[in-house]
Amino acid sequence: MRVLVVEDERNLADAIARGLRKRGMAVDVAYDGDAGHEAAFVTRYDVVILDRDLPGVHGDRICADLAASGALTRVLMLTASGTVADRVEGLQLGADDYLAKPFAFDELVARVQALGRRATPAAPPVLAAGDLELDPARRVVTRAGVPLDLTNKEFGVLAELLKARGAVVSSEELLERVWDANTDPFTTIVRVTVMTLRKKLGDPPLIDTVVGAGYRVGEPS
Repeated sequence: MRVLVVEDERNLADAIARGLRKRGMAVDVAYDGDAGHEAAFVTRYDVVILDRDLPGVHGDRICADLAASGALTRVLMLTASGTVADRVEGLQLGADDYLAKPFAFDELVARVQALGRRATPAAPPVLAAGDLELDPARRVVTRAGVPLDLTNKEFGVLAELLKARGAVVSSEELLERVWDANTDPFTTIVRVTVMTLRKKLGDPPLIDTVVGAGYRVGEPS
């Protein structure tokens, strides 16, 4: 899942980003409304965690512009005020959810995960190919019933390939969906991650390389 945090309180923004990355999400951070507005329309995010009172472009405008664009990106609006009137106003602007500060981090994570499931076309609760199963909610992968120990990036790559349901996913798409903006676009990290993932998945092989196009998961032969 790709997440953008737009928050001018740097310590809070960085703490949210660290916590979400530990949960396996790819997270970018913008510390003002100008940077946040630009980032939200340059990269396809699943969820934008958006502070309402931002310097530069106001959070209300970012939210309204995202809603007007028709993007699948979901918006979780943060605010220091938790009154009913503020929540209603934020939702009317196009926010998908609303969370008042201070908040419990576990609640933030749960809300982001719920919004992330709504940001893409509906997928089965458990993704599968042959004897391979991936449960996104529990972050568990098994093959022939045996649990596999995957890194966060390996898990993310496998989830994206399974969600494609046999279609080819390019390296560029995997880089955009699983890694954050600080990753070198010319890196070989996608190829290396797919290589280690193949080894962990074992035989018969499940991930095919489509030369010049990308990768796909097919039924084992």
